[in-house]
Amino acid sequence: MSSLNLDAEALYADLLAGVRPLLQPDTLLVGIWSGGAWLAERLQRDLDRPGEHGVISSALHRDDFGSRGLTAGADHTKLPFDVNGKPILLVDDVLYTGRTIRAVINELYDFGRPASVTLAVLVDRGGRELPIAAAVSAARITLPKGHKLSLTKDEAGRFSFDIKEGL
Repeated sequence: MSSLNLDAEALYADLLAGVRPLLQPDTLLVGIWSGGAWLAERLQRDLDRPGEHGVISSALHRDDFGSRGLTAGADHTKLPFDVNGKPILLVDDVLYTGRTIRAVINELYDFGRPASVTLAVLVDRGGRELPIAAAVSAARITLPKGHKLSLTKDEAGRFSFDIKEGL
């Protein structure tokens, strides 16, 4: 475990404030499975948005699908609305290389053609391999390559981070 101390709950409050100005009345929230889905669920509730949030998985569109195969999140895409012509706020916990975002955008377009897709993330850790940027990120940090930063959620629904070194 790393000594980096990130307060996920404080960052969530910053994310909540940052996404408010991005929302239009018909914006649909879609969280990337799993950490992004937790964030989207809580944002949907805290922003008092009507309807449900969506959940999207990157598993079927990953560029490393051949080596990874199906993962536990492969069947987690659930979009309880029509995405055609709608602004989408895509939510994730950690933005790193951009490969997951590319994959979920491909998955999203399998369901239709949104009017726009805007990305909001809790943490941007740099290290981009693709030209992808978040419109909102609550924090920007640098971690060494090989470290993994993951959002966790306890039974009470409070967020924290897990940092694993040397992966």
